[in-house]
Amino acid sequence: MADSTGAQAPVVVVTGANGLVGEAVCRALRERSALVRAVVRREGAAPVLEGVEEHVGDFADEGFARDVVRGADAVVTTVHPMGSPREVQHEVAVEGTPVLARAAKDAGVARFVHLSTAGVYDRSAGVGDVAEDGPLLPEGSGDYPDTKNATDRALAEVGGMTTVLVRPPAIMGAGESSVWNTLRPADVRDGGDRSANPAKTWSWVHVHDLADLVADVATGAVATSDDPGRGPLEGATTPVLVAGEPATWRDYLGTVGEAVGVEPEWTDEPEWTGQLVTDRARAWGWAPRVSLSEALSELRQGLRG
Repeated sequence: MADSTGAQAPVVVVTGANGLVGEAVCRALRERSALVRAVVRREGAAPVLEGVEEHVGDFADEGFARDVVRGADAVVTTVHPMGSPREVQHEVAVEGTPVLARAAKDAGVARFVHLSTAGVYDRSAGVGDVAEDGPLLPEGSGDYPDTKNATDRALAEVGGMTTVLVRPPAIMGAGESSVWNTLRPADVRDGGDRSANPAKTWSWVHVHDLADLVADVATGAVATSDDPGRGPLEGATTPVLVAGEPATWRDYLGTVGEAVGVEPEWTDEPEWTGQLVTDRARAWGWAPRVSLSEALSELRQGLRG
């Protein structure tokens, strides 16, 4: 199908299209005139947008995976059941996501964009700034980083496609399923962990800025290259970090505590005070639009509202 300029509109498959990130990616893709196949598990869960077609099924099912990627130009995966038992995280992410990747490769899909996490990197006390080639956490660091790292490795082993591992830190943005705007603040309010070193780095990115990068990569607005500093490696796997301006836990937990009426418990434990280096994403043409003050204002208003 052609867009308003007469050019052929790219077709992009998005898994987890009803989630915080998935919905934002669908909207960002439509802003770029892409046609979206929104993969969800429940009928009627996909974003209701012109140019978004709902596909209900399990992307780990080989037959469904083959059908949904047929004729697509790119695939974006956003699903990881964080907080679920390790065996569920492993089944859905480590085993399921490569099923979709293999189907995409066999169908001749040009780009596969996977939502990874900056949580795969070692960010312990004393570690400085972290770039894409920074040391990854070893096995045994926790269910979430272990299964995230394993998923990234499994996708790299599929090969044969331009695969981009987008690695965000804390994802800010309003929504019922938002960990950092809704779920974690509710836990703090209800007596959960309120302790942190106020100087500890709190790395974050707003979901709209994250979706912009994902959509640009998926639609080919970011050209491939033989140098990851200029663009994704053609036919290979390239990680890219994406983060907003520097912030600390005083910024985040202080805002949450003030909004929900509790006092944070500040500690002086040694913590990571470095930054995520986003030179690669910026060289690809990305820059965050949402400031720290805007993100915290949205957080504060949501909690008070």
